[in-house]
Amino acid sequence: MRERRTVQSVERALDILEALSASDGELQLREIAQRTGINLSTCHHLLMTLMARGYAGQHLRDRSYFLGNKVFEISSMRSRQIDLVPMAMPDLRHLNRETQETVHLEVLRGTDLTTLAKLESRQAVRVGTDSFGKSNAAHATATGKAILAWLPENEMMRVIAEKGLSRFTDRTITTLAGLVEALRVVRRSGYSTDEEEFTLGVTCVGAALRDHSGAVVGAVSCSMPAMRADRAHLDAVTKAVRRCAASISNRLGDTTARNGGGGAASAA
Repeated sequence: MRERRTVQSVERALDILEALSASDGELQLREIAQRTGINLSTCHHLLMTLMARGYAGQHLRDRSYFLGNKVFEISSMRSRQIDLVPMAMPDLRHLNRETQETVHLEVLRGTDLTTLAKLESRQAVRVGTDSFGKSNAAHATATGKAILAWLPENEMMRVIAEKGLSRFTDRTITTLAGLVEALRVVRRSGYSTDEEEFTLGVTCVGAALRDHSGAVVGAVSCSMPAMRADRAHLDAVTKAVRRCAASISNRLGDTTARNGGGGAASAA
């Protein structure tokens, strides 16, 4: 059996998190070092890194350590993603029937744009199913832009710093200034568009999904051949996507109704 290779520093950081989670209360540095078998200096440096990323915190009064909010955020996000597909599926099926177009449900996992569900178009002429490179294409897709538009600026910049602004077609946004302006339009209009920016010949419309706290947890979109995206059809699809996103968000506990049902399509 092939030996599994692990990274010692990662294992040690995880040991610290597990020690903090198993404790009935906060722990002093020496206690953490003893429980994990990590020397004090290394333990301290790892804790500083975990604190910088929000995975650990420290009381100023007695210098004790505890689990940071980031741990709970990730746990909550994972729970939402597990529940999101069955919760959203009735609305996704309705959107698929109403528009006759391909429907996507997508989220950001870390900095990767990830497809959770896809319902194919009911029409003979439909968009392709190739999603190669999509994990790096938040800036070039309707779902990606719908999510990026509502992220805190530092989180949006982290995604772009890690993934870059790769060119997929001659219509892809490849400058930060261009993307910032496109995201401003998304926030103003309440929906996003991809006009052959990820795949030539494919037009998409997307809208963000929000949970009970108002935080964006994903996006829904409709994709169609560009030849079918005339003004009337695009307007109808845009309204349907926004209604779908609002309905799913309502199921998730959002009461802001940001996505609404009106509005006409326009280029992002």
